[in-house]
Amino acid sequence: MNRKALLAALFLLALSGLMLHYRIHNFMVPDKLHPGSFLFDGTRFLAFIFPLADVVAVTLLFCFRKTAAYGFLLNGMIVIYGTIFMAHFSIAEIIVKATPPNTWILKSTLPDIGIAWGDFFVGKALYDFHLKN
Repeated sequence: MNRKALLAALFLLALSGLMLHYRIHNFMVPDKLHPGSFLFDGTRFLAFIFPLADVVAVTLLFCFRKTAAYGFLLNGMIVIYGTIFMAHFSIAEIIVKATPPNTWILKSTLPDIGIAWGDFFVGKALYDFHLKN
């Protein structure tokens, strides 16, 4: 597999995660007191920062051989933090909504965590490619 294909896959997975987070955790929420206007929600914005850093910073760091190690490190940190935060969100949501056990996996963030780890392993393959060449 060549470097450009891995870089494209890394970018597309990160972009997909960013779009998914924006859809789920939109940080511009409707104002209940003033219909038609929106309020900035800083807590939801934090969920938007990690995938944004993945799209911009990690992709740029992997573009160059000298900075690929930093890209690999940042990518790994984002995936670990993302896994912890998404699992916590999922467990809290399941408990609050009293979700039946037979729907826990499909109603959880397990598929989203899978996307994040897929992004990590594409980054790992790209990092290994940089080490060999």
